[in-house]
Amino acid sequence: MKKIAIFPGSFDPFTVGHESVVRRAMQLFDKIIIAIGYNSNKPGFFPIEARIEWINQVFKNEDNITVDHYAELTVDYCKRMGASYILRGLRTSADFEYERAIAQVNKSMHKTIESVFLLTMPEHTPVTSSIVRDIIRHGGDASQFLPEGLVIELGKYNI
Repeated sequence: MKKIAIFPGSFDPFTVGHESVVRRAMQLFDKIIIAIGYNSNKPGFFPIEARIEWINQVFKNEDNITVDHYAELTVDYCKRMGASYILRGLRTSADFEYERAIAQVNKSMHKTIESVFLLTMPEHTPVTSSIVRDIIRHGGDASQFLPEGLVIELGKYNI
């Protein structure tokens, strides 16, 4: 049986921290689905199509990485996709407390789905999509916080 993990998030935009978690997790799973979820608490800034395109660009040479989007409970999406694992990156202790609560509820809902947490690399701890988005929104250079070669042009998306 293949070990399939879902890496859910808004990825608005996808950062070097996200990339690092996925690349490190590639050793643990046969397939990783990077899944852009709808979060009612986080209205999207960049269009989902753009986020999918960017992530596909980052992992264009990786056959075991796919990108998708969904608008249902993550555990239901896992079941539908045949995934037994939810992959999450942890930057801080606050992230841990938040993710722990979600993981415990998910486990109560679907006993066969395990949450797997990877700590971010120390240099990525302060990097969040919100901060990177603000840098881009205000015309700053966010390239050091984005995966290599990823260029985000605001004008292209009528934002």
